Amino acid sequence: MKLNFIDQGAGPVVILLHGMFGSLSNLGNLARRLAANYRVICVDLRNHGDSPHDSAMDIPLMALDIVELVNDLGLDQAHLIGHSLGGKLAMQVALNQPQLVASLVVADIAPVSYPQSNSLVVDSLQTLDSQTVASRAEADRILAAYIEDAPTRAFILKNLQRNTAGDLQLKLNVDSIIANYGTKLVQAPTGDPFSGPTLFIKGELSAYIQDRHRDMIKQLFPQAELEIIEGAGHWLHAEKPESFNNLVNNFLVANG
Repeated sequence: MKLNFIDQGAGPVVILLHGMFGSLSNLGNLARRLAANYRVICVDLRNHGDSPHDSAMDIPLMALDIVELVNDLGLDQAHLIGHSLGGKLAMQVALNQPQLVASLVVADIAPVSYPQSNSLVVDSLQTLDSQTVASRAEADRILAAYIEDAPTRAFILKNLQRNTAGDLQLKLNVDSIIANYGTKLVQAPTGDPFSGPTLFIKGELSAYIQDRHRDMIKQLFPQAELEIIEGAGHWLHAEKPESFNNLVNNFLVANG
């Protein structure tokens, strides 16, 4: 699949991969920081943002989308940086196509299978997608029946765009996400260990990377380092952008 992307800056290539329900703008703060010294490619994953929609959606297939992008751009290697679902895809590429990966940064996700979570977010998306919505305030009221947290609602609302009739609609392929969310998309990345430079960044308040995951991290990524951002949850790049950006930049400088 030919993914939508934005290409900026010059230098060693860095590819940024957003998480579930996101878009290429989610890591825009990091992209702006890195673009002074790197060629930064921000990607919309399949069924997100302005990338094509398809009913097929799983970790290996979405990782192949990234490999296709690397090949289409004629790149020998790239530094891969992914948050949440994007981190899983970055790991999958590194485990299956290590020759393409100069280094790997994984933000707040581990190489394990997870139980289904955020069911209220999925329910809210299904409800919002089924209704005609004229304003963001109206969309926010619909989401508020499911999601109490205002920042989470604001994150979801970034996916709205006007259609030809002037109504707001979600860019997300909600049907495909719902069909695969609790099954294929929660699975662990698989493949041979990646021996290249690897950094895992955990939000202190997030449970996505736990002590019990560290053996699997070391098994699949023997050179992995782990950094923890104090006071941050799962959305660590948005909650503590300066700390997150500094960790990523320093790691790239040391390995790039």
